[in-house]
Amino acid sequence: MASAVVNIATAALDWVAVAFDAPFAGAVVFGVHINGHLVAEVLLIAVILFQLTRKSYKPPKKPLTEKEIDDLCEEWVPEPLHPPITKEMKVEPPTIESAAGPHTIIEGKEVVNFASANYLGLIGNENIIDSCVASLEKYGVGSCSSRVFYGTTNDHIDCETRIAKFMSTPDSILYSYGISAIFSVIPAFCKKGDIIVADEGVHWGVQNGLHLSRSSVVYFKHNDMASLESTLEKLTNKQAEKVRRYIVVEALYQNSGQIAPLNSIVRLKEKYHFRVILEESHSFGVLGNTGRGLTEHYGIPIEKIDIITAGMGNALATDGGFCTGSARVVDHQRLNGSGYVFSASLPPYLANAAIAAVNYLEDNPSVLTVLRRNISLVWEGLSDVPGLIIASDPLSPIVILKLKNSTGSLKSDLELLNKIVERVLVEDSILIVSTKRSVLDKCRLPVGIRLFVSAGHNESDIKKVSESLRRVACENWPDIV
Repeated sequence: MASAVVNIATAALDWVAVAFDAPFAGAVVFGVHINGHLVAEVLLIAVILFQLTRKSYKPPKKPLTEKEIDDLCEEWVPEPLHPPITKEMKVEPPTIESAAGPHTIIEGKEVVNFASANYLGLIGNENIIDSCVASLEKYGVGSCSSRVFYGTTNDHIDCETRIAKFMSTPDSILYSYGISAIFSVIPAFCKKGDIIVADEGVHWGVQNGLHLSRSSVVYFKHNDMASLESTLEKLTNKQAEKVRRYIVVEALYQNSGQIAPLNSIVRLKEKYHFRVILEESHSFGVLGNTGRGLTEHYGIPIEKIDIITAGMGNALATDGGFCTGSARVVDHQRLNGSGYVFSASLPPYLANAAIAAVNYLEDNPSVLTVLRRNISLVWEGLSDVPGLIIASDPLSPIVILKLKNSTGSLKSDLELLNKIVERVLVEDSILIVSTKRSVLDKCRLPVGIRLFVSAGHNESDIKKVSESLRRVACENWPDIV
């Protein structure tokens, strides 16, 4: 078949060549020599012009009958706006009816709260409340605009200056919502075609930022520096040198309670010429001798980290988030950070609360000693719980208990853990949580029970949660071993 088509095409070309070389294919008209090639080109242009000027074919419009319309309406099935509702989704979590301090109220009953990341115990602090009241009297509840219009007050500027001074960086920028800091910062600097190497255990806010950036994202094994170096080595080539390259990690992982080995990360960053974006929502105000985070914890100069972000809803007991670093990094976000440009600014009283919280931390470094003592007591009390094992770092205020022997199913593991969580609340009035994840969360780490330890907890609270978990785990022994 193919040879026949080739033969036909060859014969046609031979015929055209003979025609163009024939006597009638060349002529002189008004002194102009016209040959066969010129005639063919003129004809070709004429055909193209004819095709361009033709009206496109439109089939005659025939209106649908009422019966046809009714049939189409009956057959139409709208797309669901959300995934199918499962039995697990219908379970309502307990509702906190008071401030989420070390002790709170649920259904009119006081419970010990290990479910809120109130690390320094500053929820309800009188100095912070007084600062909020003063700001409310001056500016009101909200600014009603984004920072780039008329949503900037002196409280915002003072808060940015205070955080930069505390962290020893040139400048800082505030975001109106804690989680919006990281998923605005990443797309502000990382674009389509860039390369991002991220830890597989990062929380949903980081995942969302990675998705919005449209960059090429490669994950490495959680907190595994061998896996990170192998990944960086594979991505380092002549072509990769022409694009921007980033390493994205959490200082203290929300999903595992593990601390990132920043010394190794900085070494690899410098070896393979990557930039580092460090998410410090759970380490800011917690790690380091004075609570300045992971860089202080490892004694690494902060200028070695390109971008640092953190939410202020944990240690600082307020809301909002910030990014700190060089003046160039901060200035870029004032025009490119979507959460900064397009969102109403942080209410001024919350910015003022953050200033008061940072001042408290700087004036009372002993609060970190209390926090670390409480973390040690929790480890001591939960080290021998039947069927469960502590999977977090000994210095982490996020204590993760996971099953010693997984069932092999994420759903089954969660059912067992939720059973323990519910019994601890109902029988012993202690609020703890499991590491539930939404359908959007792509974290690959095992699930577990998560306790947030606070400097506001006392020894009685810690003893109570330890004894309760040990008793309930023993009674559920056949299911979790």
